[in-house]
Amino acid sequence: MGVMNEKELFEQLVKAMMVYKKPADLKQFLTAILTPKELGEISTRLEIVKLLKKGVPQREIAKKLGVGVATVTRGSRELSRGNFKDID
Repeated sequence: MGVMNEKELFEQLVKAMMVYKKPADLKQFLTAILTPKELGEISTRLEIVKLLKKGVPQREIAKKLGVGVATVTRGSRELSRGNFKDID
């Protein structure tokens, strides 16, 4: 078996996450597979998207969440590409 590429590994992650139907089970999986720092970063990025969708200015989001403006800009760019339609 050869070395898997990032795309294949990502596909495996998505499949693994889709197994969980109950939020408690998915939470357990995420806390087991990710470090506390990684969980915090992902949660923060989700909050960035939510605040952007509410119209909060990028600099205000960066200050409120303690992240760089570039991190917020990345979320804004993804929104402009049509991502995060199902996120409120």
